[in-house]
Amino acid sequence: MITMQYSFTLPADYDMSIIDRRIRDKGPLLDGFPNLGFKAYLSARKGEFGSHDNLYTPFYLWQRPEGASDFLCGPGFEALTSAFGWPQVRTWIVWQAEISHDIAPAKFATRDVLQTEPYAPLADIRRAESAQAKADVETGNALASVSGFRTDDLDAGALQTVARNSRDRRAHAGLSRRPPIPGSTLNLDGCPAIQCQRAGKRQ
Repeated sequence: MITMQYSFTLPADYDMSIIDRRIRDKGPLLDGFPNLGFKAYLSARKGEFGSHDNLYTPFYLWQRPEGASDFLCGPGFEALTSAFGWPQVRTWIVWQAEISHDIAPAKFATRDVLQTEPYAPLADIRRAESAQAKADVETGNALASVSGFRTDDLDAGALQTVARNSRDRRAHAGLSRRPPIPGSTLNLDGCPAIQCQRAGKRQ
């Protein structure tokens, strides 16, 4: 499995009802898309929940990489880039993905990035992050929790993405979290929770 996310920072005076309408009208088109685990339609309005920008930043969980490839090469992504421009698409190898049977009620999502130094004990980090993802859902603190890993740029590190039905955040213990990366919109450390306006169906 892999996760995928891209983000658009929109003008301060952008009419965010356009994003709401886009999610409502086009969101169901991905229901049943091959190899899609779920998609969270994430957005934030400037001045709400601590956000400094208007954002549209969808998040995907793919069961197989071919699903992401088919989407990015398809007409949906082509139409998206025609409307909003060409984004940087980030992907992570999934360590653990825990999804409740009904993630549709999810209203907020957070992303936590743990910096990993060269030669870090990745097996230990994977074990801890995977256990946290599992506990998030088992304890009812989240409707979905995904941990993953990437090594290709300055975002290198462990990823923890959590979708929940309230904006409350869990407290992390035992791991040193780095400051939010420039342009990051979903970090727990000092960044806003992002509204999850619609969560895709679990496949």
